[in-house]
Amino acid sequence: MERFDYAKVAPGVYRAMSSLEQYLRDSGLEEPLLHLIKLRASQLNGCAYCLDMHWKDLKAIGEQDQRLYELDAWEECPFYSDRERAALAWTEAVTRVAESRVSDELYNNVRKQFSEKELADLTLAIATINAWNRLAISARTVPGTYQAPKVRLKQTA
Repeated sequence: MERFDYAKVAPGVYRAMSSLEQYLRDSGLEEPLLHLIKLRASQLNGCAYCLDMHWKDLKAIGEQDQRLYELDAWEECPFYSDRERAALAWTEAVTRVAESRVSDELYNNVRKQFSEKELADLTLAIATINAWNRLAISARTVPGTYQAPKVRLKQTA
């Protein structure tokens, strides 16, 4: 059972987080990539609400089932581009920063795929989904009710 609803009891929290999301939507990072890293971080954090949300968002923009099913084992699968692989590796390192830090080797590899600004935006996206995960898990936000928007932004290749 849900403990509380941030939008009702502390709407400023929801507005602040939504402002981060708006910045990320306008950042120039590809929408599918943003949802993919959000789904992966949510897997790592065990956030049922966010898993439901980003799975549905990815399906709404035409993501292939196989890439969703295999995301937990992305390193072993040929279904992800070099850019996506770099983003997923960065996502795991930033999400697990307390356990393993973020190595120079990983940074140098990721920089081959992302400009400095893109990497800053990607890092903010990872930090943001980690915050959303913690908010949803703490409040016990109930999964299953989220509906992906009907009108989607045009995908960037």
